[in-house]
Amino acid sequence: MTDTLNKSVPSKSQRIQAGLAKRYRAEKRFRLYGIAAIAAPISFLAIMLVVIGSRGVGAFQQTYAQLSITFDEQYITDNDWQGIVKASLRETFPDVSARRDKKKLYKLMSSGAGFDLQAMYKIDPTLLGQTRTVWLPMSDDIDMLMKGKIDRALAEGDRRVSDKELVWIDHLIANDVIDLQFNTRFFTSGDSREPELAGIAGAFMGSILSLAVCFILSFPLGVMTAVYLEEFAPKNTWTYIIEVNINNLAAVPSIVFGLLGLAIFLNFFMLPRSAPLVGGMVLALMTLPTIIIASRAALRAVPPSIREAAYGMGASQVQTVLHHVLPLAMPGMLTGTIIGMAQALGESAPLLMIGMVAFIVDIPGNFTDPATALPIQIYLWADSPERAFSERTAAAILVLVGFLIMMNLIAVIVRKKFERRW
Repeated sequence: MTDTLNKSVPSKSQRIQAGLAKRYRAEKRFRLYGIAAIAAPISFLAIMLVVIGSRGVGAFQQTYAQLSITFDEQYITDNDWQGIVKASLRETFPDVSARRDKKKLYKLMSSGAGFDLQAMYKIDPTLLGQTRTVWLPMSDDIDMLMKGKIDRALAEGDRRVSDKELVWIDHLIANDVIDLQFNTRFFTSGDSREPELAGIAGAFMGSILSLAVCFILSFPLGVMTAVYLEEFAPKNTWTYIIEVNINNLAAVPSIVFGLLGLAIFLNFFMLPRSAPLVGGMVLALMTLPTIIIASRAALRAVPPSIREAAYGMGASQVQTVLHHVLPLAMPGMLTGTIIGMAQALGESAPLLMIGMVAFIVDIPGNFTDPATALPIQIYLWADSPERAFSERTAAAILVLVGFLIMMNLIAVIVRKKFERRW
């Protein structure tokens, strides 16, 4: 009887082994949970990039048609550059005689094709009276057709390209004078009402100028504030209130800073509306708390022994901070600044409040020229009804995401290159 009871009760070693096995299983599950937690956001990010990339990759190509262009003096004198394009189309399709059909024929080409001819003539005035073979952009509907975004099998009333236009396009394809080429205009032109002419150069330059103003204002102020609070400020109630408010400002919605910029910079100081100068100042207000918090953390990461060694050599507090502590904390400060500016680059709400949502065609040349920013440009294109703008919206998102990744990569490189391990 006793032997039976002893066999039914597990021994101490058996209990230990069972406990170890249970703990190992729990640790394995915990590791799997961690892997799943990492894999989930990576999967979501990959899906997002694939979806946006599949929609936006077509914007990096544009449909062009090769036409025989005669730089007729009469058209040039009348400044009717699009008339030259129309004359070339009439020569290519001499059978098209009805007025309504001619209007459809002219719509095959982009309304900006004439501007390309004008630019060519400005570069080389000797083209007057000559005939040249020129590649010119086609309209957005034809571009969508060539990219397979318009179903030819649909009834004529259900698609934006008529049957006659399909016949003319097939004729051009048969003569091998239509081609999908790299869309350099997307990176070199400003905004346009016509999708095939629209580009991100104006918005990109507006973002660069705004970020430059943001960096010039926020980085010195943020670093000086962090140095004072961390190294010189007395630890009293007022300092505590300032620290709490800085932490609170870091969590304030960005649109509040836009309202502040609207009330102070535009309505009180009367600064130019929709200018990178004002946009950069608003973004600097939004980024400043992040830079202060990151800079203070970098200063606290410097070992106290550095300060004690400097004091032991007879350095003053200012000399210790400027010559020893600040250089060692600078990599962390720069990292926090770059991350803060990357966050500012993707903000649209504060810029909407100061008027940077305006339709701007020209590329800004200085800080006071009217401009928009990449997030605002994406917002404007996403609200456009033309399908070609949807393609360009996704492409602009890819450019913005790529720029954000580059800025974060720079932050990582700066931290790895200059950080010191103690």
